[in-house]
Amino acid sequence: MTLKQRLYDIIFGTETRSGQYFDLLLIVAILCSVIVLLIDTVAPVHSRFGNSLSMLEWGFTLLFTLEFAARLYCSPNRKAYLFSFYGIVDLLAILPTYLALFLPGAQQLLIIRLLRVLRIFRVLKLLRYLADANLLMRTLRAAKRKIIIFGASVITIIVIFGSLMYLIEGPDAGFTSLPKSIYWAIVTITTVGYGDITPQSPLGQFVAALAMFTSYAIIAIPTGIFSAELIQETQRSRSTVICSHCERRGHEQDALYCKFCSAKLPEPAT
Repeated sequence: MTLKQRLYDIIFGTETRSGQYFDLLLIVAILCSVIVLLIDTVAPVHSRFGNSLSMLEWGFTLLFTLEFAARLYCSPNRKAYLFSFYGIVDLLAILPTYLALFLPGAQQLLIIRLLRVLRIFRVLKLLRYLADANLLMRTLRAAKRKIIIFGASVITIIVIFGSLMYLIEGPDAGFTSLPKSIYWAIVTITTVGYGDITPQSPLGQFVAALAMFTSYAIIAIPTGIFSAELIQETQRSRSTVICSHCERRGHEQDALYCKFCSAKLPEPAT
């Protein structure tokens, strides 16, 4: 086995013990780097331990840079990996620290501090190692068209309520423009209710009540869409293998033993 194949089995594979150890160590490194980022934003901690935290950050950055370079080296399709979701996340995990080197000057210190916050994207790298998170991602992709249509419908309803309120109440009640009226509709339909703009006339209050009732239906719809797709995706991820002992199905794809009677499962048909 060549070095490239060995690296591929360790970095991209989870079947081998070395691959599992690699994933575990990488998860620990990601969590530690995020903790360093969080505590570095606390002023008393930064003033006392800023240099030490900066050294730790550079250590994590170099570690993730080596990991990123190794993934590019052993990936069968480097371009596909680089422009994939995880490839972009891996790049965002190391890019801000290096960008800070090319933004000198006292007037740009605030920009550098803001760029450092982008390192929180490292936590997205954890999604690669969470099977349930990948299941949710597949569910969202499956429901993408329904969610887009639902979102467009919600935007239309919000614009309609905002326009009605602008016509009914007008500038005297604080609805000085259509964008501000649409902002009120967003706040009302999402049930946030800041109360900075409120209808004054009985007709306006009636329209506001309709918007509030509509919001409950709007909240329920995406939950049903996502739940239905999640059930279907879960069923698709189940193995079709039938236990030869209890004749039941519904096992996980990588299951070796029946979860109902503990008997050894037959090999899946190829």
